[in-house]
Amino acid sequence: MPRDAQELSVVVHFRDVATDEDVRTHLTLRCQQLASEFPETTRYDVTLLEGIGSIAAQARATGKKTDAAAHIDGGENLRHAGDLVLEKLERELRREHDKRIFEPRRRAQKEQNKRIG
Repeated sequence: MPRDAQELSVVVHFRDVATDEDVRTHLTLRCQQLASEFPETTRYDVTLLEGIGSIAAQARATGKKTDAAAHIDGGENLRHAGDLVLEKLERELRREHDKRIFEPRRRAQKEQNKRIG
């Protein structure tokens, strides 16, 4: 089921670096792809900033029972830094998502084994 555009908020900040609308559009599309995979998320914040000799990036995804964050330092350019931080954020979201889904199953399996044994 497609998500209503009003339900998802994506904000891309450029701090101490020149604003690049192509990068903003690219990162917004990447966040929308993540949101389609993780429907519990409702807001994505991505910040690109000047690092020491490279570009740093921070990202945060929030939503229903979800709060994941990622940070990288070492992007070659704005787009590269944005892609790296969103890849890291995706790993965090997947870890949280899997924990939420599989933890109750593991707990139930453990309880089932106690009853049998």
